[in-house]
Amino acid sequence: MPSQRIFSKLIHEDDADLDSLSKEARPYVAGNAVRQMAAQALQSTGDQVVNAKTVLPWLLNALGAPGAFVAFVVPIREAGSMLPQAAWAPRVRRQRIRKWVWVAGATGQGLAAAAMALVAATAEGVVAGIGVLAALAVFALARSLSSIASKDVLGRTVPKGVRGQIKGVSTVASAVVALTLGLALRVWGGDNLGVGVLAALLGGAAIAWGVAAAIYATVREPAEDVEPEAEDGPSWATQAWELWKADAVFRKFVIARALLLVTALSPPFVVGVGIAQGASGLGSLGLFIMAQGVAGIIGGPLFGRLADVSSRRLMIGASLASSAIIVAFLGFVALPATSEAFWLAPATYLLLALVHVGARLARKTYVVDIAEGDQRTQYVAVANTLMGVLLLAAGAITAALAALGSAYALLLLAALGVAGAIVGRSLPEAGRV
Repeated sequence: MPSQRIFSKLIHEDDADLDSLSKEARPYVAGNAVRQMAAQALQSTGDQVVNAKTVLPWLLNALGAPGAFVAFVVPIREAGSMLPQAAWAPRVRRQRIRKWVWVAGATGQGLAAAAMALVAATAEGVVAGIGVLAALAVFALARSLSSIASKDVLGRTVPKGVRGQIKGVSTVASAVVALTLGLALRVWGGDNLGVGVLAALLGGAAIAWGVAAAIYATVREPAEDVEPEAEDGPSWATQAWELWKADAVFRKFVIARALLLVTALSPPFVVGVGIAQGASGLGSLGLFIMAQGVAGIIGGPLFGRLADVSSRRLMIGASLASSAIIVAFLGFVALPATSEAFWLAPATYLLLALVHVGARLARKTYVVDIAEGDQRTQYVAVANTLMGVLLLAAGAITAALAALGSAYALLLLAALGVAGAIVGRSLPEAGRV
Protein backbone atom coordinates (compact mmCIF):
# COMPACT_ATOMS: atom_id res chain seq x y z
CA MET A 1 0.00 0.00 0.00
CA PRO A 2 1.25 3.56 -0.72
CA SER A 3 0.90 4.65 2.90
CA GLN A 4 2.99 1.70 4.10
CA ARG A 5 5.75 2.51 1.60
CA ILE A 6 5.80 6.18 2.62
CA PHE A 7 5.80 5.23 6.30
CA SER A 8 8.69 2.79 5.84
CA LYS A 9 10.78 5.41 4.02
CA LEU A 10 10.25 8.15 6.60
CA ILE A 11 10.07 6.23 9.87
CA HIS A 12 12.35 3.65 11.49
CA GLU A 13 10.01 1.02 12.88
CA ASP A 14 12.51 -1.11 14.82
CA ASP A 15 11.61 0.42 18.20
CA ALA A 16 7.85 0.55 17.63
CA ASP A 17 5.96 -0.85 20.64
CA LEU A 18 2.66 -2.10 19.25
CA ASP A 19 1.61 -3.24 22.72
CA SER A 20 1.18 0.46 23.58
CA LEU A 21 -1.80 0.59 21.19
CA SER A 22 -5.23 -0.98 21.36
CA LYS A 23 -5.81 -3.98 19.09
CA GLU A 24 -8.26 -1.93 17.02
CA ALA A 25 -5.55 0.62 16.10
CA ARG A 26 -2.67 -1.72 15.20
CA PRO A 27 -3.73 -2.59 11.61
CA TYR A 28 -3.86 1.11 10.65
CA VAL A 29 -0.60 2.45 12.07
CA ALA A 30 1.05 3.28 8.75
CA GLY A 31 -2.00 4.98 7.26
CA ASN A 32 -2.71 6.93 10.42
CA ALA A 33 0.90 8.06 10.72
CA VAL A 34 1.08 9.24 7.10
CA ARG A 35 -2.23 11.09 7.40
CA GLN A 36 -1.09 12.86 10.55
CA MET A 37 2.27 13.76 9.03
CA ALA A 38 0.54 15.15 5.95
CA ALA A 39 -1.93 17.17 8.01
CA GLN A 40 0.82 18.49 10.29
CA ALA A 41 2.96 19.41 7.27
CA LEU A 42 0.07 21.39 5.79
CA GLN A 43 -0.46 23.09 9.15
CA SER A 44 3.24 23.94 9.23
CA THR A 45 2.90 25.44 5.77
CA GLY A 46 0.14 27.70 7.03
CA ASP A 47 2.16 28.55 10.12
CA GLN A 48 4.97 30.00 8.01
CA VAL A 49 2.51 32.43 6.45
CA VAL A 50 0.62 33.28 9.66
CA ASN A 51 3.92 33.83 11.47
CA ALA A 52 3.71 36.15 14.45
CA LYS A 53 7.42 36.99 14.37
CA THR A 54 7.94 37.72 10.68
CA VAL A 55 4.95 37.93 8.36
CA LEU A 56 2.36 39.52 10.64
CA PRO A 57 4.65 42.31 11.97
CA TRP A 58 5.64 43.04 8.37
CA LEU A 59 1.98 43.05 7.30
CA LEU A 60 0.96 45.44 10.10
CA ASN A 61 3.77 47.81 9.24
CA ALA A 62 2.94 47.64 5.54
CA LEU A 63 -0.72 48.40 6.26
CA GLY A 64 0.23 51.43 8.32
CA ALA A 65 -0.92 50.09 11.70
CA PRO A 66 0.59 51.87 14.75
CA GLY A 67 3.60 50.21 16.35
CA ALA A 68 1.64 49.25 19.46
CA PHE A 69 -0.25 46.66 17.41
CA VAL A 70 3.02 44.91 16.53
CA ALA A 71 3.82 44.54 20.24
CA PHE A 72 0.66 42.49 20.78
CA VAL A 73 1.17 40.01 17.91
CA VAL A 74 3.32 37.44 19.74
CA PRO A 75 1.50 37.72 23.11
CA ILE A 76 -1.91 37.17 21.48
CA ARG A 77 -0.62 34.28 19.37
CA GLU A 78 1.12 32.51 22.24
CA ALA A 79 -1.14 33.40 25.17
CA GLY A 80 -4.28 32.72 23.18
CA SER A 81 -3.15 29.17 22.51
CA MET A 82 -2.05 28.50 26.11
CA LEU A 83 -4.59 30.20 28.39
CA PRO A 84 -7.70 28.26 27.25
CA GLN A 85 -6.13 24.81 27.56
CA ALA A 86 -7.09 24.35 31.21
CA ALA A 87 -10.71 25.13 30.30
CA TRP A 88 -10.71 23.00 27.13
CA ALA A 89 -9.10 19.94 28.71
CA PRO A 90 -12.12 18.59 30.68
CA ARG A 91 -14.36 18.93 27.61
CA VAL A 92 -11.84 17.22 25.38
CA ARG A 93 -11.44 14.36 27.85
CA ARG A 94 -15.16 13.68 27.56
CA GLN A 95 -14.85 12.96 23.81
CA ARG A 96 -14.57 9.27 22.92
CA ILE A 97 -13.10 10.20 19.50
CA ARG A 98 -10.86 13.27 19.59
CA LYS A 99 -9.77 13.72 15.99
CA TRP A 100 -12.83 15.94 15.47
CA VAL A 101 -11.43 18.36 18.04
CA TRP A 102 -8.31 18.71 15.88
CA VAL A 103 -10.44 19.10 12.76
CA ALA A 104 -12.45 21.86 14.46
CA GLY A 105 -9.22 23.61 15.46
CA ALA A 106 -7.77 23.38 11.94
CA THR A 107 -11.00 24.71 10.45
CA GLY A 108 -10.94 27.65 12.86
CA GLN A 109 -7.34 28.43 11.95
CA GLY A 110 -8.20 28.33 8.27
CA LEU A 111 -11.11 30.73 8.72
CA ALA A 112 -8.91 33.08 10.76
CA ALA A 113 -6.25 33.06 8.02
CA ALA A 114 -8.94 33.85 5.44
CA ALA A 115 -10.08 36.78 7.61
CA MET A 116 -6.50 38.08 7.73
CA ALA A 117 -6.33 37.86 3.94
CA LEU A 118 -9.50 39.92 3.67
CA VAL A 119 -8.13 42.55 6.05
CA ALA A 120 -4.85 42.71 4.14
CA ALA A 121 -6.71 43.27 0.88
CA THR A 122 -9.20 45.86 2.08
CA ALA A 123 -8.05 47.75 5.21
CA GLU A 124 -5.24 49.93 6.47
CA GLY A 125 -4.14 51.87 9.54
CA VAL A 126 -5.86 51.29 12.88
CA VAL A 127 -8.71 49.36 11.27
CA ALA A 128 -6.22 46.93 9.74
CA GLY A 129 -4.43 46.53 13.07
CA ILE A 130 -7.65 45.72 14.90
CA GLY A 131 -8.74 43.32 12.17
CA VAL A 132 -5.46 41.39 12.11
CA LEU A 133 -5.27 41.09 15.91
CA ALA A 134 -8.92 40.01 16.18
CA ALA A 135 -8.39 37.31 13.54
CA LEU A 136 -5.18 36.28 15.30
CA ALA A 137 -7.04 35.87 18.59
CA VAL A 138 -9.52 33.51 16.90
CA PHE A 139 -6.60 31.70 15.28
CA ALA A 140 -4.87 31.20 18.66
CA LEU A 141 -8.03 29.89 20.33
CA ALA A 142 -8.55 27.41 17.50
CA ARG A 143 -4.89 26.38 17.73
CA SER A 144 -5.32 25.51 21.41
CA LEU A 145 -7.93 22.91 20.40
CA SER A 146 -5.61 21.29 17.87
CA SER A 147 -2.74 21.36 20.34
CA ILE A 148 -4.70 19.46 22.99
CA ALA A 149 -6.22 16.90 20.62
CA SER A 150 -3.13 16.13 18.55
CA LYS A 151 -1.26 14.50 21.44
CA ASP A 152 -4.23 12.31 22.36
CA VAL A 153 -4.85 11.19 18.77
CA LEU A 154 -1.16 10.50 18.22
CA GLY A 155 -1.02 8.39 21.38
CA ARG A 156 -4.11 6.41 20.37
CA THR A 157 -3.08 5.70 16.77
CA VAL A 158 0.75 5.55 16.65
CA PRO A 159 2.86 3.29 18.92
CA LYS A 160 5.60 4.35 21.28
CA GLY A 161 9.02 4.38 19.67
CA VAL A 162 7.96 6.28 16.55
CA ARG A 163 5.92 9.20 17.89
CA GLY A 164 8.92 11.47 18.16
CA GLN A 165 9.82 10.73 14.56
CA ILE A 166 6.36 11.82 13.47
CA LYS A 167 6.96 15.22 15.10
CA GLY A 168 10.46 15.31 13.66
CA VAL A 169 9.16 14.94 10.11
CA SER A 170 6.71 17.79 10.75
CA THR A 171 9.52 19.98 12.12
CA VAL A 172 11.70 19.39 9.06
CA ALA A 173 8.73 20.07 6.78
CA SER A 174 8.14 23.38 8.54
CA ALA A 175 11.79 24.42 8.09
CA VAL A 176 11.78 23.42 4.41
CA VAL A 177 8.60 25.40 3.80
CA ALA A 178 10.13 28.43 5.52
CA LEU A 179 13.25 28.27 3.38
CA THR A 180 11.27 27.74 0.18
CA LEU A 181 8.80 30.54 0.90
CA GLY A 182 11.55 32.91 2.02
CA LEU A 183 13.67 32.18 -1.06
CA ALA A 184 10.68 32.66 -3.36
CA LEU A 185 9.88 36.04 -1.85
CA ARG A 186 13.52 37.03 -1.99
CA VAL A 187 13.99 36.07 -5.64
CA TRP A 188 10.59 37.00 -7.07
CA GLY A 189 9.09 39.29 -4.46
CA GLY A 190 11.23 42.32 -5.15
CA ASP A 191 10.61 45.64 -3.51
CA ASN A 192 7.75 46.85 -5.66
CA LEU A 193 5.02 44.32 -4.84
CA GLY A 194 2.32 45.36 -2.40
CA VAL A 195 0.45 43.58 0.35
CA GLY A 196 -1.83 41.98 -2.26
CA VAL A 197 0.77 39.24 -2.67
CA LEU A 198 0.74 38.56 1.05
CA ALA A 199 -3.06 38.57 1.06
CA ALA A 200 -2.93 35.85 -1.59
CA LEU A 201 -0.47 33.84 0.53
CA LEU A 202 -2.80 34.12 3.52
CA GLY A 203 -5.62 32.85 1.33
CA GLY A 204 -3.42 29.93 0.32
CA ALA A 205 -2.69 29.22 3.98
CA ALA A 206 -6.43 29.09 4.67
CA ILE A 207 -6.79 26.48 1.92
CA ALA A 208 -3.89 24.47 3.39
CA TRP A 209 -5.69 24.25 6.74
CA GLY A 210 -8.88 23.18 5.00
CA VAL A 211 -7.05 20.35 3.25
CA ALA A 212 -5.30 19.42 6.51
CA ALA A 213 -8.67 19.16 8.27
CA ALA A 214 -10.02 16.94 5.48
CA ILE A 215 -7.00 14.62 5.70
CA TYR A 216 -7.08 14.43 9.49
CA ALA A 217 -10.75 13.52 9.41
CA THR A 218 -9.78 10.24 7.69
CA VAL A 219 -7.57 9.10 10.60
CA ARG A 220 -8.89 5.80 11.99
CA GLU A 221 -9.01 6.56 15.68
CA PRO A 222 -10.46 3.88 17.95
CA ALA A 223 -13.20 5.06 20.26
CA GLU A 224 -12.23 4.71 23.91
CA ASP A 225 -14.26 4.70 27.09
CA VAL A 226 -14.35 8.00 28.94
CA GLU A 227 -13.98 8.14 32.70
CA PRO A 228 -16.33 10.56 34.48
CA GLU A 229 -14.71 13.68 35.85
CA ALA A 230 -14.39 13.88 39.63
CA GLU A 231 -16.68 16.50 41.10
CA ASP A 232 -15.01 16.90 44.47
CA GLY A 233 -11.57 18.07 45.48
CA PRO A 234 -9.84 21.43 45.02
CA SER A 235 -10.25 23.35 41.78
CA TRP A 236 -7.50 23.52 39.19
CA ALA A 237 -6.82 27.14 40.11
CA THR A 238 -6.47 26.23 43.78
CA GLN A 239 -4.02 23.45 43.00
CA ALA A 240 -2.00 25.83 40.83
CA TRP A 241 -1.78 28.41 43.60
CA GLU A 242 -0.71 25.80 46.15
CA LEU A 243 2.01 24.58 43.79
CA TRP A 244 3.27 28.12 43.28
CA LYS A 245 3.47 28.76 47.03
CA ALA A 246 4.95 25.43 48.09
CA ASP A 247 7.47 24.58 45.36
CA ALA A 248 10.42 26.99 45.30
CA VAL A 249 12.15 25.32 42.35
CA PHE A 250 9.01 25.49 40.24
CA ARG A 251 8.46 29.13 41.22
CA LYS A 252 11.99 30.10 40.19
CA PHE A 253 11.64 28.15 36.96
CA VAL A 254 8.46 30.02 36.01
CA ILE A 255 10.12 33.37 36.76
CA ALA A 256 13.18 32.42 34.68
CA ARG A 257 10.95 31.23 31.85
CA ALA A 258 8.99 34.48 31.98
CA LEU A 259 12.17 36.51 31.67
CA LEU A 260 13.19 34.32 28.73
CA LEU A 261 10.29 35.93 26.86
CA VAL A 262 12.95 38.24 25.47
CA THR A 263 13.70 35.61 22.81
CA ALA A 264 10.03 35.44 21.76
CA LEU A 265 9.04 39.10 22.01
CA SER A 266 12.08 40.84 20.50
CA PRO A 267 12.07 39.47 16.89
CA PRO A 268 8.93 41.41 15.77
CA PHE A 269 10.57 44.66 16.84
CA VAL A 270 13.70 43.76 14.88
CA VAL A 271 11.47 43.24 11.83
CA GLY A 272 9.91 46.65 12.52
CA VAL A 273 13.33 48.32 12.68
CA GLY A 274 14.27 46.62 9.42
CA ILE A 275 11.17 48.04 7.75
CA ALA A 276 11.96 51.49 9.15
CA GLN A 277 15.39 51.19 7.54
CA GLY A 278 13.70 50.79 4.17
CA ALA A 279 13.48 46.97 3.95
CA SER A 280 9.77 47.06 3.22
CA GLY A 281 9.63 44.93 0.07
CA LEU A 282 8.59 41.31 -0.01
CA GLY A 283 12.13 40.40 -0.99
CA SER A 284 13.31 41.67 2.39
CA LEU A 285 10.52 39.76 4.15
CA GLY A 286 11.88 36.65 2.44
CA LEU A 287 15.17 37.09 4.27
CA PHE A 288 13.41 36.99 7.65
CA ILE A 289 11.42 33.89 6.72
CA MET A 290 14.55 32.14 5.46
CA ALA A 291 16.28 33.02 8.74
CA GLN A 292 13.47 31.28 10.62
CA GLY A 293 13.99 28.11 8.60
CA VAL A 294 17.77 28.12 8.97
CA ALA A 295 17.44 28.61 12.74
CA GLY A 296 15.21 25.56 13.02
CA ILE A 297 17.49 23.33 10.99
CA ILE A 298 20.71 24.37 12.76
CA GLY A 299 19.41 25.05 16.25
CA GLY A 300 17.42 21.86 16.80
CA PRO A 301 20.27 19.33 16.77
CA LEU A 302 22.83 21.71 18.30
CA PHE A 303 20.83 22.94 21.26
CA GLY A 304 19.14 19.59 21.78
CA ARG A 305 22.52 18.13 22.70
CA LEU A 306 23.41 21.11 24.90
CA ALA A 307 20.07 20.84 26.72
CA ASP A 308 20.84 17.23 27.59
CA VAL A 309 24.20 18.29 29.04
CA SER A 310 22.72 21.11 31.18
CA SER A 311 19.36 22.67 30.43
CA ARG A 312 19.95 25.15 33.28
CA ARG A 313 23.16 26.49 31.74
CA LEU A 314 21.51 26.64 28.33
CA MET A 315 18.71 28.81 29.76
CA ILE A 316 21.28 31.14 31.30
CA GLY A 317 23.25 31.30 28.07
CA ALA A 318 20.14 31.98 25.98
CA SER A 319 19.13 34.85 28.28
CA LEU A 320 22.54 36.52 28.11
CA ALA A 321 22.96 35.89 24.39
CA SER A 322 19.61 37.45 23.52
CA SER A 323 20.43 40.57 25.53
CA ALA A 324 23.86 40.88 23.92
CA ILE A 325 22.39 40.46 20.42
CA ILE A 326 19.79 43.17 21.04
CA VAL A 327 22.34 45.64 22.43
CA ALA A 328 24.71 44.97 19.52
CA PHE A 329 21.87 45.41 17.03
CA LEU A 330 20.85 48.77 18.48
CA GLY A 331 24.51 49.81 18.47
CA PHE A 332 24.89 48.98 14.78
CA VAL A 333 21.64 50.79 13.98
CA ALA A 334 23.06 53.92 15.65
CA LEU A 335 26.25 53.84 13.57
CA PRO A 336 26.05 55.73 10.25
CA ALA A 337 28.13 53.11 8.45
CA THR A 338 25.76 50.23 9.26
CA SER A 339 22.46 51.90 10.12
CA GLU A 340 20.98 51.21 6.67
CA ALA A 341 22.70 47.90 5.87
CA PHE A 342 20.13 45.56 4.31
CA TRP A 343 21.60 42.54 6.10
CA LEU A 344 21.57 43.96 9.63
CA ALA A 345 17.97 43.25 10.66
CA PRO A 346 17.73 39.79 8.98
CA ALA A 347 21.08 38.73 10.48
CA THR A 348 19.95 39.87 13.93
CA TYR A 349 16.66 38.05 13.46
CA LEU A 350 18.56 34.87 12.55
CA LEU A 351 20.65 35.07 15.71
CA LEU A 352 17.61 35.73 17.90
CA ALA A 353 15.73 32.88 16.23
CA LEU A 354 18.65 30.56 16.97
CA VAL A 355 18.73 31.67 20.59
CA HIS A 356 14.97 31.17 20.83
CA VAL A 357 15.34 27.57 19.68
CA GLY A 358 17.87 27.06 22.45
CA ALA A 359 15.64 28.74 25.03
CA ARG A 360 12.64 26.58 24.10
CA LEU A 361 14.62 23.35 24.21
CA ALA A 362 16.25 24.34 27.50
CA ARG A 363 13.04 25.14 29.35
CA LYS A 364 11.19 22.11 27.96
CA THR A 365 14.03 19.77 28.92
CA TYR A 366 14.38 21.32 32.37
CA VAL A 367 10.71 20.97 33.30
CA VAL A 368 10.66 17.36 32.07
CA ASP A 369 13.78 16.49 34.07
CA ILE A 370 12.77 18.08 37.38
CA ALA A 371 9.45 16.24 37.70
CA GLU A 372 7.90 12.87 37.04
CA GLY A 373 4.47 11.45 36.25
CA ASP A 374 1.46 13.53 37.27
CA GLN A 375 3.71 16.14 38.85
CA ARG A 376 5.23 16.82 35.42
CA THR A 377 1.76 17.19 33.91
CA GLN A 378 0.83 19.69 36.62
CA TYR A 379 4.09 21.61 36.20
CA VAL A 380 3.51 22.00 32.46
CA ALA A 381 -0.17 22.95 32.78
CA VAL A 382 0.37 25.53 35.52
CA ALA A 383 3.46 27.01 33.84
CA ASN A 384 1.66 27.37 30.50
CA THR A 385 -1.32 29.15 32.03
CA LEU A 386 0.89 31.50 34.03
CA MET A 387 2.94 32.21 30.92
CA GLY A 388 -0.21 33.08 29.02
CA VAL A 389 -1.04 35.76 31.60
CA LEU A 390 2.54 37.06 31.67
CA LEU A 391 2.70 37.23 27.88
CA LEU A 392 -0.32 39.51 27.78
CA ALA A 393 1.16 41.71 30.52
CA ALA A 394 4.51 41.89 28.74
CA GLY A 395 2.73 42.70 25.49
CA ALA A 396 0.93 45.63 27.12
CA ILE A 397 4.17 47.06 28.54
CA THR A 398 6.17 46.70 25.32
CA ALA A 399 3.24 48.12 23.34
CA ALA A 400 3.38 51.27 25.45
CA LEU A 401 7.12 51.55 24.88
CA ALA A 402 6.74 50.81 21.16
CA ALA A 403 4.67 53.96 20.87
CA LEU A 404 7.92 55.82 21.60
CA GLY A 405 9.94 53.63 19.25
CA SER A 406 10.96 49.99 18.80
CA ALA A 407 14.37 50.68 20.34
CA TYR A 408 12.82 51.40 23.75
CA ALA A 409 10.93 48.12 23.76
CA LEU A 410 14.08 46.26 22.74
CA LEU A 411 16.11 47.85 25.54
CA LEU A 412 13.54 46.70 28.10
CA LEU A 413 13.64 43.18 26.69
CA ALA A 414 17.43 43.18 26.83
CA ALA A 415 17.25 44.08 30.52
CA LEU A 416 14.79 41.23 31.10
CA GLY A 417 17.25 38.83 29.48
CA VAL A 418 19.97 39.81 31.97
CA ALA A 419 17.51 39.38 34.84
CA GLY A 420 16.59 35.94 33.46
CA ALA A 421 20.23 34.86 33.58
CA ILE A 422 20.47 35.98 37.21
CA VAL A 423 17.36 34.00 38.18
CA GLY A 424 18.60 31.02 36.16
CA ARG A 425 21.81 30.90 38.22
CA SER A 426 19.72 30.34 41.35
CA LEU A 427 18.08 27.23 39.86
CA PRO A 428 19.51 23.82 40.76
CA GLU A 429 20.76 21.53 38.02
CA ALA A 430 17.88 19.34 36.86
CA GLY A 431 19.69 16.16 37.86
CA ARG A 432 20.02 17.36 41.45
CA VAL A 433 16.34 18.16 42.10
